[in-house]
Amino acid sequence: MKKKVIVLNLGGSLIIPDEVDFSFLQRFKKVILKNSKKYKFVIVCGGGSIARKYIVALRKAGLNEKFQSFSGISATRMNARFMNYLFGISPEIGIPHTTETLKKYINKQDIIFCGALEYRPRQTSDSTAAELARHFRTVFITMTNVAGLYNKNPLKHKDAKLILRISWREFCRMANKNKYEPGQHFVLDQTAAGIIMRARIPTYILGKDLEQLEAVLQDKNFRGTLING
Repeated sequence: MKKKVIVLNLGGSLIIPDEVDFSFLQRFKKVILKNSKKYKFVIVCGGGSIARKYIVALRKAGLNEKFQSFSGISATRMNARFMNYLFGISPEIGIPHTTETLKKYINKQDIIFCGALEYRPRQTSDSTAAELARHFRTVFITMTNVAGLYNKNPLKHKDAKLILRISWREFCRMANKNKYEPGQHFVLDQTAAGIIMRARIPTYILGKDLEQLEAVLQDKNFRGTLING
């Protein structure tokens, strides 16, 4: 039986919030390895605080968004290489930098890590993940440092409320209330929001509670946000 591909967007804030979150990543590894008996995983790594630090410095230096985006892409790829090593994947294999390379890898491997792929304006690694979910015609799971989509930033507002379910169109409207900039903080970038809406991709937004990831993979009830319909 051919394994279904799952596209998972792993936020850089979960990989290395300040120091590498080794405890979380070890538990994440166990969940992925366990479920790789059933699925193939394409795991797109974000750049997190490392990317933002580079981007802020380049912005202060007066360099344009293209330079800022390339520094962010480099950070996502560095995080992806690290995850490759953590999972014991041979360093000779490397990580794919293009969709074509990734498609070759997925035929041979059950777990693929990558960062952002080819540069495109106004996109982050979120868009890479959304494009891959569209290509493989599969669900899209994004894991970040908050438990899902909220009506306002829960890291700044104690009264923020978790949105359990939202339509693609309404989510796209929320995403586009913010002006795009490299290194932005919203749970998915504006381009990714447009992709999942047009392709009608069921999208799950989860926090770092790995029981919720396990629940989604086992098609059980979970705590987080579902973007669908």
